[in-house]
Amino acid sequence: MPKPETILNETFSNGLSVRLKEIHTAPLISHWVWYRVGSRDEMNGKTGLSHWVEHMQFKGTKRFPPTILDKSISREGGVWNAFTFMDWTTYFATLPAEKIDLIMELEADRIQNSLFKPEEVEPERTVVISELEGNENDPSYKLNKAVQQAAFRRHPYRVETIGELKDLQSITRNDLYNHYRRYYVPNNAVLTMAGDFKANEMVKKLKKLYEDIPAGELPPHPAQREDPLSKEQRLEVHGPGETTFIQIAYRSPEANTDDFFIFTVLDSLMTGPNSLNMFGGGNISNKTSRLYRKLVNRRLAVGVGGGIQATIDPYLYGVSITLPPKGNPDRVIRAFDREIDQLQNHKVKQAEIDRAVKQAKALFAYGSENITNQAFWLGFAEMFATYDWFVNYVDRLRQVTPEDVVQLARKCLKRSQRVVGIYTPNLVKGEHDQR
Repeated sequence: MPKPETILNETFSNGLSVRLKEIHTAPLISHWVWYRVGSRDEMNGKTGLSHWVEHMQFKGTKRFPPTILDKSISREGGVWNAFTFMDWTTYFATLPAEKIDLIMELEADRIQNSLFKPEEVEPERTVVISELEGNENDPSYKLNKAVQQAAFRRHPYRVETIGELKDLQSITRNDLYNHYRRYYVPNNAVLTMAGDFKANEMVKKLKKLYEDIPAGELPPHPAQREDPLSKEQRLEVHGPGETTFIQIAYRSPEANTDDFFIFTVLDSLMTGPNSLNMFGGGNISNKTSRLYRKLVNRRLAVGVGGGIQATIDPYLYGVSITLPPKGNPDRVIRAFDREIDQLQNHKVKQAEIDRAVKQAKALFAYGSENITNQAFWLGFAEMFATYDWFVNYVDRLRQVTPEDVVQLARKCLKRSQRVVGIYTPNLVKGEHDQR
C-alpha cells in the first residue's frame, strides 16, 4: 500500500467534512463526494428515491450540461461514475492531476443546482424500471431479494436499493427533488481526494467552492432496529434458468463493532476472503475454505461464496451455493449444517485462523493500493465509522482468536435465526423433492 505523504482532515464552517491524502506516485487525482443517504433513509411507498436521484445528478445543471461533462472527462482520459448503497451515495472521478478542477467545480455546483427537469424525469423512470426488470431476470437477484425481505420486517434494509416497482411507477418529480434538497447538503457530505496535489493548497480551493453553500436541517432517521430472527424461515423462488441456487442468511453485526472483524475472519475461514472495496483488487482462491472443500470438492456443489457488508445497522451474512445439475438442495443444506456444527464445537485450529487472516489481509491490501482505492477508503470508512476503522483494519483482524470465532458462530449462526432460500428453475421445479 502506498505510504501517504500527508493526510489532512478538516470540517468547514457549513459542516462539510474534507479528507485529503497526498500520494505522489503518479500524476493523477481521485475525487469523491459521499452523501449519507441511501435506501436506509427511505420510507415505505418511496423506495428507490436515493438511487433515482443519483441518476438525475447526471442530467446536468445550467452551468454543466450533461453532454459537455461526458465529453470533457473522456477527452482528458478520466473516468467517473456513481454508486448508491443502503447507507450512502457517492460520486467519483479520477483524472490527470492538472485537469481535476473540472470535477471539483462540477460537484460544488450539483450539490445545490441540479435541475431535475420534468422532461428528464419520465425518460429516467423508464431507465430505472428497465434496470429493475433486468435484475428480476437474474436468479441470484430474485433469490437475494426474497431472502432479504424475509430477514427484515421493519428496517429499510429489507428492500433492495433500486426500490419496488410500484414505488418507481408512482414517484414524482417533486419527490425526487425534495429528497435531493433534503440530503444533498454540506453537513451531510464527506469530500475525499487522493493523489498528486498539495493538501494545504487544495483545501483552500475547496473552501472557495463550498464554504458559502448553506448547511441543511437533516430529517430524523426512519430506520427501526430489528429484533433477532425468532425461527428458521425457508422459502423457495422459481424462475427461468437451468441452475439451482441456495442462499443461507444470518443477521450480521454492524461494521463499527469488534464482532464485525471476527465475522470477517469467520467468513474467510468458511467461504474464502472477500473484498469490501467496490473496485476489488487481487484474486485469491477460496479453494482452501471449509465449505469449498466440503461441498465443491465432494461434488455436492459447483460453487460457494459468502460475504459480510460494512453497514451502519446489523445486516446479513449470506452464504450462496450453486448446485450441479440434478443436485439435491436438502442434502447440501445438511452438509452445510454439519460444517457449522463443527465450527461451533471448537473444531478450529490456530493455523486455520492464521491462514484466514492472512488471506483477508492480502485481499484488503490489494483493494487499497491504487489512488482511486485510497480515495475510496477515505470516505467509505466515514459512512459507518471513521477513517481509523480503515487504518486499524489489519491490526483488528490479527487480534481475532479461534475462541472468538467459535463464540461468534454459536451466537450468530443459529439454525433458529436464519433464512434459507432455494432458487428452483421452472424447468426442474419439484425434481429435488422426488429424491
